[in-house]
Amino acid sequence: MSPEASSAPRSLAEALRARDDASLGALLRSRPDLITPVPTDLTQLATRAGTRASVLRALERLDRFALQTAEALAVAPDPASYDALLGLMAGDAGDEAVAGALPHAVATLREQALVWGDDRRLRLVRTARELLAPSPQHPSPTGLGPSVQEATSGMSPGRIQEIVTTAGLPSTHDSVSAVAALTGLFTHRRKMARLLAGAPEGGLEVLSRLVWGPPYGQVTPEPAAHLRWLLDRGLLLPTAPGTVVLPREVALHLRAGRAHREPEPLPPVVEPAATHGPQVVDATAAGQAYTALATVEELLKDWDEGGPAVLRAGGLSVRDLKRTAVALDVSEPVAAFWVELAYAAGLLASDGEADERYAATPAYDEWLERPPAERWSRLAEAWLSATRTPGLVGGRDAKDRTLSALGPGLDRSAAVEVRHRVLSLLAALPRGGAPDAGSVLARLRWERPLRGPQRDGGEDDLRTRLARWTLAEAEQLGVTGRGALSAHGRALLGGPAAADAPAPVPAEAPVSSGPGDKLPVHHHRPPAARAPLSPAEQALATTAAARLLAPLLPEPLDHVLLQADLTAVAPGPLQRPLADMLGVLAEVESKGGATVYRFTPASVRRALDAGRAAADLHAFLGRHSRTPVPQPLAYLIDDVARKHGHLRVGAASAYVRCDDDTLLGEILADRRGAALRLRRLAPTVLASQSDPAALLEGLRAMGYAPAAESAEGDVVITRAHAHRTPPRTAPEPVPDGPPPPDGTLLTAAIRAIRAGDMAATTPRKTTGTPLTGGELPRTSSAETLATVQAAVLTGESLWIGYVNAEGTASQRVIAPVRVEGGFVTAYDHTADEVRTYPLHRITGVAELADD
Repeated sequence: MSPEASSAPRSLAEALRARDDASLGALLRSRPDLITPVPTDLTQLATRAGTRASVLRALERLDRFALQTAEALAVAPDPASYDALLGLMAGDAGDEAVAGALPHAVATLREQALVWGDDRRLRLVRTARELLAPSPQHPSPTGLGPSVQEATSGMSPGRIQEIVTTAGLPSTHDSVSAVAALTGLFTHRRKMARLLAGAPEGGLEVLSRLVWGPPYGQVTPEPAAHLRWLLDRGLLLPTAPGTVVLPREVALHLRAGRAHREPEPLPPVVEPAATHGPQVVDATAAGQAYTALATVEELLKDWDEGGPAVLRAGGLSVRDLKRTAVALDVSEPVAAFWVELAYAAGLLASDGEADERYAATPAYDEWLERPPAERWSRLAEAWLSATRTPGLVGGRDAKDRTLSALGPGLDRSAAVEVRHRVLSLLAALPRGGAPDAGSVLARLRWERPLRGPQRDGGEDDLRTRLARWTLAEAEQLGVTGRGALSAHGRALLGGPAAADAPAPVPAEAPVSSGPGDKLPVHHHRPPAARAPLSPAEQALATTAAARLLAPLLPEPLDHVLLQADLTAVAPGPLQRPLADMLGVLAEVESKGGATVYRFTPASVRRALDAGRAAADLHAFLGRHSRTPVPQPLAYLIDDVARKHGHLRVGAASAYVRCDDDTLLGEILADRRGAALRLRRLAPTVLASQSDPAALLEGLRAMGYAPAAESAEGDVVITRAHAHRTPPRTAPEPVPDGPPPPDGTLLTAAIRAIRAGDMAATTPRKTTGTPLTGGELPRTSSAETLATVQAAVLTGESLWIGYVNAEGTASQRVIAPVRVEGGFVTAYDHTADEVRTYPLHRITGVAELADD
């Protein structure tokens, strides 16, 4: 055996063992599921790295070119050389872009332990080879069929010799050499070209239909002459009665050596579809941010006295969502977004009572007291980190149940990553650049081609839909303006650095692609995706965003413009006390840049019911109007106030009393009051069988202005009751797998794995029964004590088996320091610290071999 072959790793565990700590850290950082929990040694780490769930997660995080490289290795001989892989990727012509990007793709696969071995013997882990097969009918991810050797495995030796002879090759003495000769013919470019040059008309057309897959075809029991010519020469090989396959070697010749029809070494470029001035973008985004705040306030104000009921299965009913959409004057999907955003920000929750309803939380009142920019930053931060996906509302779950707003089943763990990635792509554009949505989606499909239900990244792909929703939601929330990322939107991503495109990697920058190998990485290397910020970093980013947004938001006004047509125009946002009072005294007629309020008898009566006197209303309007109070409005207030409370409604079941018996007679004679079933008890009192609330509303519907009174005869003042839930926390996002480990955890995990591996692989000589596999050493108590005492005197290290108080067994390498009182104190190489072990928990000891 050559020195090169003997030094090559024979397994993934050996390849991992040859890595340095930085390389192991890169593996564990890119695949955090491998240290949950921390493996005991590198063999266990390699085993875990080859499990189906872990490999699938790693494959899903590959970009398209790295995935194409893995697919090419799946159809290459195992092991394959780097040159053979390059031939499969670049083809006979030698694509320079592919050649420049391939080293980085191989290094990525090696880093993530999907490929191991040096450039002479590249091996794709077996689980990845199995996962990359689309189906049993199409076992190759590249559309290639089985090799000649695989396709002829069940063929009779006589038939193989016939094919070899017909193809123009000399007959052989056995089938193995015959298959090898046929394979050599199909892989020899010039000889293969001469063979195909003699194909009959229609033969090459048949091959062209199968060349890019699927490689299987159907033939009749008596095939046509051109098909018979292909079958006789092995260019098509039978796999079952009536079914033939195009051998892999033949397909590769027809493909000019390429495994893929269109290798994609470079990511699609995201270019701006339109460019706007940065000031225009920021102003537009700020206006939309203010609208977002107003919409959330309007939503929760509408639910102030208790919102819609909670469905038995959780969430809003379809009818309640429609009502909310009408109240907000938006479409139902947009209404679902605002409802879910308020819920994610902790401003909205269910009250948890017997008749469970949705309502604002106490945090909503605190939120209202904050400056507008801070209120917006809280909404933006909640949106960035939320895994609940409003775009799914109205769809169906796996059990064909409708997904409802605020209901279960809306969490998608990929939402956070996609949201950050879309914003990062927008941040990489020049300031003011609004991207073409199609180019953003194409870039995301290139970066994660395996994510979602469709491998081709079609319209039904989850990441594609998440990206579309992100672009729309960012515009509604005011993160973007006219499709371009705003200055405060860039700050949400972590500051000015997010606005700059990633720095290009210098050409020929050496990057380690494996143990002892240095491969050139060219300028084709795509920029890495920015990871979501940590909670502390995100808090700083949202603070910076609020600081940038604050000067752009309009200052609240303390005045309105009263008009003679009983309307008031608010030329901008109003200060909260003014807006609250005006919301009671008038009805909102239209919203936009300016809000129009209309005064009606019902709205004025509502203000009087809330305890305001006519003089208070006149003073309020005179104080906050930049125009004189119009006479029609003053007459309206005085007229309603004069009638207000003239009639009194109390509990009899209900009664009406009035000092004017003529007015009571008029009510009795009015046919519209028949349903109230009124009768006169006295000249100034009418009784009704209706309850007081129904009687009050009935009389108001007839055009009167009654007031409710208490049992003591005092007028009852009705004010809106703000219903709040108990304190609630915002919903926790659903993580997309284990979080990446921080530096401290990573260092500790690598140290533990190294130490455990040393304990498991250090050469040793047993003092008891010979060991097999991962067995712990077994020695008697006397032998254990004697060996440990001897090691204290000689200063040698020992390999021990140890069972802790929880019953967990482990192997350790220790250097005993002293033995006393039934305990041994030793330096534990596994934990890299001095520890004390009870002797009765040591299963046995073994001396380490001298070498």
